Amino acid sequence: MTEQEQQTADAPLDSTQPFAEPDVDSPAIVESGEADTPDDLALVRRMQEGHAQIVAEIRKIIVGQESVVDELLIALFAGGHCLVTGVPGLAKTLLIKTVADILQVDFSRIQFTPDLMPADVVGAEIVEERDGKRALTFVKGPIFTNILLADEINRTPPKTQSSLLEAMEERQVTAAGVTHPMAKPFFVLATQNPIELEGTYPLPEAQLDRFMFKIELKYLSEADEVAVVANTTQTRDAVLSHPLSGEDILEFQRIARQVPAAEAVIQYAVRLVHASRPQSDVAPQFIKDWVSWGAGIRASQNLILAGKVRALLHGRYNVSYGDVRALAPSILRHRVLLNFHAEAERITTDTVIARLLEEVPEPSSGLA
Repeated sequence: MTEQEQQTADAPLDSTQPFAEPDVDSPAIVESGEADTPDDLALVRRMQEGHAQIVAEIRKIIVGQESVVDELLIALFAGGHCLVTGVPGLAKTLLIKTVADILQVDFSRIQFTPDLMPADVVGAEIVEERDGKRALTFVKGPIFTNILLADEINRTPPKTQSSLLEAMEERQVTAAGVTHPMAKPFFVLATQNPIELEGTYPLPEAQLDRFMFKIELKYLSEADEVAVVANTTQTRDAVLSHPLSGEDILEFQRIARQVPAAEAVIQYAVRLVHASRPQSDVAPQFIKDWVSWGAGIRASQNLILAGKVRALLHGRYNVSYGDVRALAPSILRHRVLLNFHAEAERITTDTVIARLLEEVPEPSSGLA
């Protein structure tokens, strides 16, 4: 890859600029034999245009947070789930509800509280009387939807948090011995507040690992905050259009998996994940000093799958090292667990990941 192409791969998405037309005769397309049909090429263009249209609609409601919106849509197009963390007032809930409104899919919101029970999430069997006979009938809970907002997920005990595990991974819910499939697409967006720790229950590692991204919302810039205050303190009716449907999202998820990834790029993603584990022979010394547990195999899978979506949105038909590097912080930050030495030295997970990206070299294959 040339220096100019590498800069393009590392650059954030810019929805204000038109996407470059992909080269249909590119070797990556021809050799893959998967993304070279006219229908697939048209679907990729539809995906790129749809992404730009969704971002434009979100901008009617949400100010700033460009990288957050991009990662949220990458996860949606890849079929993953997102954990969104940020202090109150940064429009976490509004952003998620806006995405659901734009797509016109079924949307459910669950406010997680300490007294919430698993049956309040997945549903329960009730006794119904029909023709003079009583029978058990399963009443589906709010989890049976397309986009589920799990608001303040860390405010409910682990037994209720665990009610999401099967649905997030197997896309099904088992109740009373009967398996109920989830709707398609199915997307879980969970929020948590990092500063209010009283009465919270930190998510266990098994639950965290099921989220493709952990997205952190930062404070807005002064200019963006001025715009938010101006827009929200006057009468303003924003009418949203609906450029994409749930069926479009399913097609995007299918075409994304057909994007080829070079073995060297996969090796680089796996090497990053292996180096995050203090038990690994290839882990740098600072990982062994600061990390108690590293990322698992889902991290490697998500780096490549999300990288495929990012490559398509950048107008490319193959995953680059730049895609892996750009997505590594959001994919690894909830999977790399720091020990008390790191906390005592005020080391953050993002600091560890940034250093890991500097320490782990790319394979010398010319695909940088």
